[in-house]
Formats: sequence, structure tokens, C-alpha cells
Amino acid sequence: MSKKYYRFFGGLLTAQANWLNKMSEKGYRLIRTEKLLYEFEECKPDQVKYCVEFIGQKSKNNAENYHDFLEDMGYKVFYKNINLNYSVGKVRWRPWAEKGGRVAANATTFNRELLIVEKENDGKPLELYTSHEDKESYYVNLRNPWFLILLMFAVFAVVNRSVIFCALALICLIPVLAYQSQIMKNRHEANIKEW
Repeated sequence: MSKKYYRFFGGLLTAQANWLNKMSEKGYRLIRTEKLLYEFEECKPDQVKYCVEFIGQKSKNNAENYHDFLEDMGYKVFYKNINLNYSVGKVRWRPWAEKGGRVAANATTFNRELLIVEKENDGKPLELYTSHEDKESYYVNLRNPWFLILLMFAVFAVVNRSVIFCALALICLIPVLAYQSQIMKNRHEANIKEW
């Protein structure tokens, strides 16, 4: 018997991963995703573990290669959207992305910005990035879109002398600082490890 839930987490990757892991603890594993839909089937409680990864900076080929690589490693992988876009023909410009991923359309990585990765629970944590360089690169990729939006709102706030744009810029500052904090923590751990 399958269960369907309709949820939207947006860019709250940790919240989405925590919810998926709680569903696993209750005895449900993910079998399908759509824009708002998460469909589960019954399994043994805590049989699988989940993590959610942002891949919006990757080109279509790199995203597909990474997806295939994870599946070859024995993980089950689902694409997921980070935005709610129901219109046809959307195009997004992502200046922070790698070459080939800067323009996202329906035929490329638009509405496929996240990967939900599932692995059998073997008692070990699900970590996709183990080196300090890989972790730092990942947090930089998470920070950069928020930083660009922050700059955009800051410019609008100054040009328009708008309190609303200033408030939006301050809101965007929160994830920028959170990811920058992770980058600095990771660098600190790397420096300690070198000693």
C-alpha cells in the first residue's frame, strides 16, 4: 500500500532530508516524486536513509552523469524541484552555475535542481562528500545563488530607496551567512587535520 504526501520545502534541504528520514523511521520508503508529491511504500522501520543535494549549478550532462554515478554506487536517486513552476516554456539564468548550466530550461535542469539520495541503512551516515575540498565546493554552490539574490535586492533597495527590498536583502543574508559559516567551519577542520 502506498501513501501520498504533498509538501513543499523549497530550498530547505535539511528540513526535507529530516522529514524523509522520519518517514523512513515510521516504515516508509520513497518510490516517486513530483512537484509537490512524495509517494511512499511500506518497508521495515529505519530501513533506508536519505539526503538531499542541490545540483542546480550543474549542466544537464553533468547532472545526469552524477545521477548515474550515484546509482552505479548502489544508491536510489530521485530528481526534485526547488521551485514551484507550473508553466510551460520557462527559462532561468543561473550566473553562478558552471558553463552549460547557466541557462536552465524545461529540456535541461529546470525543475530538477535537487537530488534525493536513498541508501540502505547500514548504520553508517549517508555522506556524499568526504573530503574537505568537496564539502567546501558544495557549500559554495549552495551559498552563491543566495548571495546573488542578496546583491540584487540590495541594489534595488538603494536605487529605489525601498524598505521592502532592504528587508528582502536582509532575509537573504541569513542563508548566505549560514552557508558561509559552514565553509569557514570546514576550512577550520581542514586546517586542524593538517596539523
